Amino acid sequence: MTAETSPANGERISLLRVLGPGHVWALGVGIVLVGEYMGWNFAVGKGGAIAALIACWFAGLLYTCVAMIDSEVTSTVAAAGGQYAQAKHIVGPLMAFNVGLYLVFAYTMLEAANAITLGHLVQIVGVMAGFEDASDKPFIVLTIMFLAWLNYRGVYTTLTFSLVITAFAFVFICVLFFAVQPWSDAYIKHDQLLTGLPYGWLGVLAALHFGMWFYLGIEGTTQAAEEVRSPARALPLDTMTGIVTLLIASTMTWYICSGLMPWEYLGQSVTPLFDAARLTNSTLLMVLLFIGTIFSALASANCCINDASRAWFSMGRDRYLPQVFGAVHPKYRTPYRAIAFLVPVALVFAYFAPLDRVITFSILSGLLEYTFMAFNVILFRRKWPLGSIKRSYVHPFHPWPAVMLLVLCSATYFAVFLGYGTQLIAMMVFYIVASLWFAVHRYKYVRRGEQFAMPWPRPVGY
Repeated sequence: MTAETSPANGERISLLRVLGPGHVWALGVGIVLVGEYMGWNFAVGKGGAIAALIACWFAGLLYTCVAMIDSEVTSTVAAAGGQYAQAKHIVGPLMAFNVGLYLVFAYTMLEAANAITLGHLVQIVGVMAGFEDASDKPFIVLTIMFLAWLNYRGVYTTLTFSLVITAFAFVFICVLFFAVQPWSDAYIKHDQLLTGLPYGWLGVLAALHFGMWFYLGIEGTTQAAEEVRSPARALPLDTMTGIVTLLIASTMTWYICSGLMPWEYLGQSVTPLFDAARLTNSTLLMVLLFIGTIFSALASANCCINDASRAWFSMGRDRYLPQVFGAVHPKYRTPYRAIAFLVPVALVFAYFAPLDRVITFSILSGLLEYTFMAFNVILFRRKWPLGSIKRSYVHPFHPWPAVMLLVLCSATYFAVFLGYGTQLIAMMVFYIVASLWFAVHRYKYVRRGEQFAMPWPRPVGY
């Protein structure tokens, strides 16, 4: 009996194909939109408001390359685990193991950051209501536990919940944008508040670190590959629609916040959009943006649990990790053991680690994954040229998006090193040690012949 076998009748069970295009959009945008509500503004503190805008569009270009590359490869390798499944089929076991870890930690750390933000917001409300001793810790724990339970109960309900609250959070940004009347100077004071580049072009480079927060996680649409009804159509369409949605939302967010707040304050705000709403002196806008911040953080944490558990589940199913994690719940058809195992990991980081460190951990893991994607698509095109296998989407201008992605990732590594060099080195050491553990101990359990489910011809040169 395998980890995917029902003990009741001996039949193999698997994840359900129940998701539609809206769910895929919600998975991609829902995991990221919280970046418009918090986190991106630390780029302002690194180099000023103009530097943050440059970082926003620079990162937008990076993620457009990610979205195009992901759309081609994932619509062809439609399996849970996303980039992990791609690495397994295209590169090899050691790379697949590492990519799986990048995914799990990128999403789990993002989940922890969202829980920290939610706890902070509830604490602010408690203080405003007169509860001076209100603590954020209980709400951090309750948020992670509730969302883990929701994921445990079924993917359709989980992502329908994310779809609804993500749509509301996006609409609230649009409402605030038009409420501040960008066509007039009634609220927006860019002529008074924009101060150029206070730290020069080095500040622009440093701002790239948090500019990624506008888009980090859009590649999570790939994790739905095994549960969406029409992956060949839905994954490319909704990944590209998602990146367009985020480009619009991020530009509106920067415009609002940089026109209402001095960059010195904006660069350290925990909830910049909510603070912008407060500056309008509109109670309705304050309420809407407070709700939007809550909704965006909930949607992101919810999608993070979904994505991290699928990557962990896929690694267990292929025996890259203990096979117990490859189990599917016989009733809810979810990777319930993977979901439960990652809960305490998220709780530890959310409870004890500072927000900027957690964000950096997520960003660095994501950067490592994007670096792999650039090499991955080049190998994919080389081993299986156009026409050799069926592709539902072919990204244009190959190999330039991959080359551009490598250049942008290199610049962002340097930006992270400027502010968090020690953490960058520590994380690289961690992943090297994990690779050694896999090569020396775990690889002997992997059955490579059982992993390859794609009906492809032999790659060119083999």
